[in-house]
Amino acid sequence: MKPADFSDLEIAEKLADAARAAILPYFRRVDLGAENKLDTGFDPVTEADRAAELAMRDILAQLRPDDGIHGEEFDAVEGRSGRVWVLDPIDGTRGFISGTPTWGVLIALSDARGPFLGIVDQPYIRERFVGTPDGAYVTGPLGRQALATRQSTDLSDAVLFTTFPELGSNEEEAAFRAVSSRVKLTRYGMDCYAYALLAAGLVDLVIEAGLKAVDIQAPIALIEAAGGIVTDWRGGPAHAGGRALAAANPQLHSAALEFLSGV
Repeated sequence: MKPADFSDLEIAEKLADAARAAILPYFRRVDLGAENKLDTGFDPVTEADRAAELAMRDILAQLRPDDGIHGEEFDAVEGRSGRVWVLDPIDGTRGFISGTPTWGVLIALSDARGPFLGIVDQPYIRERFVGTPDGAYVTGPLGRQALATRQSTDLSDAVLFTTFPELGSNEEEAAFRAVSSRVKLTRYGMDCYAYALLAAGLVDLVIEAGLKAVDIQAPIALIEAAGGIVTDWRGGPAHAGGRALAAANPQLHSAALEFLSGV
């Protein structure tokens, strides 16, 4: 088949399949090493991260040579089409090296307006959350199911996630705590899987800071396709990274934004 014979969704699925195949041989290997990308703090990268991104880049070079690539581990590729594939081969590498199955492969296709196609894939439990312009769905052990965000609008009934209890700066953490003190339940440490659960109607809010574009573009496409909303902490676009507020519906988004927008 010619490259033009494949739809964008088919290409995205091929990328996710290739990343799964590259990553799984490394997962829960007790001899897997991790390099630290930071001089202070800990931001690990492994052979699995690099192998998965290279596998996805190889497919794009063959099937979408005119598109750009923005990946986590290697230099950006400038395209000619105005479209960019945004790749995070393992979002949640800290969880990956700890053996938890809450990391994921993030794949987004974006244009000047932002991401419009997104996949959050969890290879180990074989769940794939997909957001398209036509809607959102998950495939996995229970088959294929349509996704829709929760419609509850009461902040006091909301379930809130963030990856780290200590969120960004002191001011950012205080703003997060202001929201957290008003919700029913706050949970931590799920990385990209929290966004997938929001799209599935199980979580109401995800609040993060210090994100990169590769961390948030696939979740944006997924959550918006499922009926939710993702912005920065002032209600603007979040696809460049930084601070992100993901909400199941506009009412909850507005309620949380009230405590975040002043930071």
